[in-house]
Amino acid sequence: MILESTPLLSMMVYFGREASKLWRKVCMETFVEIQLLAEKWKFLLAGLVFQYVHGLAARGVHYLHQPGPILQDLGFMVLPELGMERSYFSETLFSVIFFSFVLWSFHPFIYQSKRFYTVLLWIRVLACLVVCQILRIITFYSTILPGPNYHCREGSPLAMLPHPESIFEVLLINFPRGILYGCGDLIFSSHMIFTLVFVRTYVRFGSNRLIKMLAWLMVIAQSMLIVAARKHYSVDVVVAWYTVNLVVFFVDTKLPEMPDRSGGSQSLLPLNFKEKESKVREENHKLFNGNSDNHKLLNGNHTDDWV
Repeated sequence: MILESTPLLSMMVYFGREASKLWRKVCMETFVEIQLLAEKWKFLLAGLVFQYVHGLAARGVHYLHQPGPILQDLGFMVLPELGMERSYFSETLFSVIFFSFVLWSFHPFIYQSKRFYTVLLWIRVLACLVVCQILRIITFYSTILPGPNYHCREGSPLAMLPHPESIFEVLLINFPRGILYGCGDLIFSSHMIFTLVFVRTYVRFGSNRLIKMLAWLMVIAQSMLIVAARKHYSVDVVVAWYTVNLVVFFVDTKLPEMPDRSGGSQSLLPLNFKEKESKVREENHKLFNGNSDNHKLLNGNHTDDWV
């Protein structure tokens, strides 16, 4: 009876030991991220607040939207229309991309292979989103096109919003219905902003080459599904492709490089401590090199202008 229970007991001991290791890893990573959050929380809060501002701008343009004939579009001619009963395909794929990225961004809390800090990653992501959304707000308020979506067409009761009775009606965006059934916020696609920013971020900081290839295929499929579902014109998707990529490139050149943790040599300290340490090393290195040059000059080993 004791011999039969030995494998089960060994398995329980093994799982208990691994669970304790995982718990220690989660606690240690949480402690580090909280320190980074305490230092960088203003940037994260500003990015999150602007998501509400972006939704508010999209809500406001719906009051100005006027339904009309659908514009001639090459994508509508090439891609067959999904119809109202299958228009959820694009939203389903977008949800898969969105939640997959969010879960992946928190994987350093569990997995040993850490290549980034989650707080620093989301600062970069939100910076890209905010810049793209500012450009998007400017663009769709400049020219308000008749929406091609089913609820934005002539005869639909949702195509035009009644005049708001109070400012609170505008400020309360009616999430998620106000987002899902918005009209007028066309150029350029908000879904493509999130999709491209997330995929570009994973391509840079992710490690699985197969998933990177799959992610780009999902972006292409998302682009076609958006047009096939008649949620946007083709121009909304095309403009998003080159605008978002240029914005991500611009933000990457302006923000400091994130420390690579894949080598395991990075100490678990907030970034400001690491920067101080690196500055001390640079100063010591310069001091050492200066002393070495002076030593050469005093010994007559330097030949430039001293012959």
